[in-house]
Amino acid sequence: MAEGDEDLPRDAKIVKSLLKSMGVEDYEPRVIHQFLELWYRYVVDVLSDAQVYSEHAGKSTIDCDDVKLAIQSKVNFSFSQPPPREVLLDLARSRNKIPLPKSISGPGVPLPPDQDILISPNYQLPIPKKQSAQAAEEMEEDEESADPNTSQEQRTDMPQHTPQRVSFPLGRRPK
Repeated sequence: MAEGDEDLPRDAKIVKSLLKSMGVEDYEPRVIHQFLELWYRYVVDVLSDAQVYSEHAGKSTIDCDDVKLAIQSKVNFSFSQPPPREVLLDLARSRNKIPLPKSISGPGVPLPPDQDILISPNYQLPIPKKQSAQAAEEMEEDEESADPNTSQEQRTDMPQHTPQRVSFPLGRRPK
């Protein structure tokens, strides 16, 4: 054993020997503590599940079958195997058959079409209506004939047009 191994707990020595047997020579000392924490947490989870299975079966103690069942349930729900390479290749081929949306060419960062982005405006702006010159003259004549004592400043403070509301809906993404 190396120096300082005498004061290590038995479990830490086992983790160290496992790391050495796997060819890991250079590691931080905290790695041993992390493996021990993972190991203890896993054992506690398995044993608590085995206890639940044992109580459900009406047994007073946990036996080997309860522990095997708990380990099997952990393996089934905690660790999943990736799909085979052929399945992934088929999925990639089918996904790559659909072309990417065309980007807008021009200066700056190219963005996808408006219907594919989430930053398009979804608010309303009041836009004043444009009055024709003839309608504006008639309106001025009506105002002057109605009250000749009003000053020009007072007339400019009054709203001369009604705002028109315009909305910009978000584009729908094609399914």
